[in-house]
Amino acid sequence: MRSLAHLLIPALFLFSCSKSNHEPTVYFTKDITPEGFMKVYKQISKNLEGKVGVKVHFGEEGNSYYVKPELFKDIVLDCKGTFIETNVLYKSPRQKTETHIALAKQHGFTYAPIDILDDKGELVIENVPGCKHFNKFYFGKNIDEYNSFLIISHFKGHGSAGFGGAIKNISMGFATPRGKLAMHRNNYPVCDRDRCTNCDSCAQQCPANAISTNPIWIDVDKCTGCGKCIDVCPNKALRYPKGDVDVQTVFCERLAEYAKAIYDRHKKMVFINVLVDISTSCDCSRNPGKPFVPNIGILASTDIVAIEKASHDLVAKAHGCADPFLEVNRVSGYRQIQYAKTLGMGKMNYRLVNLDNNQETVVISK
Repeated sequence: MRSLAHLLIPALFLFSCSKSNHEPTVYFTKDITPEGFMKVYKQISKNLEGKVGVKVHFGEEGNSYYVKPELFKDIVLDCKGTFIETNVLYKSPRQKTETHIALAKQHGFTYAPIDILDDKGELVIENVPGCKHFNKFYFGKNIDEYNSFLIISHFKGHGSAGFGGAIKNISMGFATPRGKLAMHRNNYPVCDRDRCTNCDSCAQQCPANAISTNPIWIDVDKCTGCGKCIDVCPNKALRYPKGDVDVQTVFCERLAEYAKAIYDRHKKMVFINVLVDISTSCDCSRNPGKPFVPNIGILASTDIVAIEKASHDLVAKAHGCADPFLEVNRVSGYRQIQYAKTLGMGKMNYRLVNLDNNQETVVISK
């Protein structure tokens, strides 16, 4: 296990602090139970008002790592929330509203209403300040029916983004399939033919019918870059090009820009990140792989950048390196946090308040 001091990500400076008003607060508990959820929720719940949308991930068919809804039932009922999601780009029960809702209920999301935000069309947002990749953004139309949002995110790995947390949950998660396609565009995978067994999993799951097998071939004129083939490949034969930092950077920046667009329109958002079952792939995957670090806990904040940075720091500490997702996925994802800060969405320095022992730590990135 390597020391943090030897790695490329900016060094962290930690010191105890009881009086600091300059950094946003991130609340933490190791207690991954309904009581733990309530403990962190109480710190941020005063920011919720009116009709509350609870943004979650219902979990893909066959995936068991999505955050189980019974863990946060008490807080959803407390805020009288409605579960909100959008339909996906790839082949899945989650591609159509009716089967999406049926899968959600099968996975236990039965105690609050469910609203698939793009079921009634698209909301188009234009000319968001600071964005360089997009001038139009496409979100589920129903989002404007809500006054505030509780964003519950499973913080884990992701084949395209390095990791997925709150930024990805509100960017990809609020976007319509057209918006999802825009973020993924030109993000083409490559194949390690020595690993490929021509099992046909990738071709069967490709939403664009861009893959043929035996031998495998990817038609880049059809490929949307969604990464579904990478997630479903049982032999890890498909990946994004090694060392193609520009592709990785652009994708992370696109996620942050979509998050910026919807955050600027609906600033009444609070965030809970759940650091449990931290696998290399996201909850969209039917084959996410085993968790690569132990369960860590639950974080909550009103600052999306701070909570993503704190989540990343805790996974890095658990894995013994500064960029664990680069190690396990060959994709960093750290640019999501940096660029979200650049876009003015929050701060990378934060106060970590441990609710289990009432200790505070200030974390400064340099």
